[in-house]
Amino acid sequence: MEEIQPKTGKYALNFGLLLGGAYVLFSVMLLSMDMHYEQSLAIQGVNIALAVAAIALGIVQFKKANEGYLKISEALKLGAGIALVAGIIGLIYFFLLSNVIEPDYMDKVYEIGKQKAMADNPKLTEEQMDKGIAMQKDFAWITYPIMLLMQIIIGLVIGLITGLIAKKQKPDY
Repeated sequence: MEEIQPKTGKYALNFGLLLGGAYVLFSVMLLSMDMHYEQSLAIQGVNIALAVAAIALGIVQFKKANEGYLKISEALKLGAGIALVAGIIGLIYFFLLSNVIEPDYMDKVYEIGKQKAMADNPKLTEEQMDKGIAMQKDFAWITYPIMLLMQIIIGLVIGLITGLIAKKQKPDY
């Protein structure tokens, strides 16, 4: 009787949706607390912890469904796939946040960055800061693919580490 192999795509989609939903819920929580402009280490740590938990759980569940066997290549596929699905959901939420929910979101982000840059480098003039912000606005579209690429790289790293820990080859006989 032929055994049915589990598909990495199914697990990547399911756990990617789970992780994407967790990202959106966390972001909505930050929005409701008016903390969505902060980029503190704690907030970044929570996002990484969510990614580690979802990707590791997805890989472990795949391994269970695959009779306890796991290849590193499968773990990498799962890590990247989960991160890709979650990243797309996160980008959709970010697009809605910055264009629908709070249309002046990016202007506030630029203003916060301007204030921080002025505090860090008092030699900069107001005109120099405005030119820098204008340049950032011209290239704001590049934010989306960079965010997605970073998400996938993080997923690959988490998948690699989890795969190295959980790998188990099928015997040749």
